[in-house]
Parts: sequence; structure tokens; C-alpha cells
Amino acid sequence: MKIYQTKSIALGGSNFSEVNKKAHRIYSEIKKRTKRRPYIRSAYFKKEKIFLSLFWEHLHSKFNHRDKVRRVKYFVCAIELIQKSRFDPESKENVDCRSEMLHRFAGKSKDGQLFFVQIKEDKRSGEKSFISVFPAIR
Repeated sequence: MKIYQTKSIALGGSNFSEVNKKAHRIYSEIKKRTKRRPYIRSAYFKKEKIFLSLFWEHLHSKFNHRDKVRRVKYFVCAIELIQKSRFDPESKENVDCRSEMLHRFAGKSKDGQLFFVQIKEDKRSGEKSFISVFPAIR
């Protein structure tokens, strides 16, 4: 799997409220562009829409605050990767739900941190949603 080099760095901050504020500012800019569900267009999926709201639902289902912080820090990098990367992801069928495909992209932030972005695709409708971003475990 090829790794996409982003031009943005991970968001700074030591606790969840600091990092979340910065990430929500970027998310609200994206949200203002549409009257309906917020989305970005992906280069890999031929400029198809990738919906973002599922990411926040998934994030708020986590109980560990450290895990939330480490995921939200890479939100900006994930947005850039989804918009600009043309590298093939690692794709597989969702074990829990056979009607879904999971696509995992690898990226590297400007400061050299490796991270992964997951996108869920509904096979029937073709709708794609940004689920998660997380750093690689070293």
C-alpha cells in the first residue's frame, strides 16, 4: 500500500476540548458549503462525495478521552488525504455487515507521523462515509 504525504500537520493540543475546538472549526467550514449533509469530494473515487457526519458519531461513541484526542488530531490530515490521494487503498468486505466495504488509506503528516483513514462504502447505494482516522501504532 502506498502512503500519501500530506502538506498539513496534526492538530496541536493536550486535551480533547482544545483539539476538538480546532477540528470543529474546520468541520464547520465544510458544513457551511451545503444545506444538507456535509461532505468532501474524493480524488480516488472519481470526485464522488464522502460524507463526514459518521466520523463524529463514531468518535463520540468512544469512552477513552486519550483515544479521542489521538484520533481528532489527524482530522485535517485525513480531510486532505481523502480529497487529494489517488493511491489504492486496502479494501475488504466488512465482517459484521456483508453489504459494506471498508477502504483503508495510509497517509503521512508533514511532521512524519503515519496514520490511517477508513471509509465505509454501502454496496447497494454506493454511498461512502468517512468513519475513522487513527495514528499507526509504533
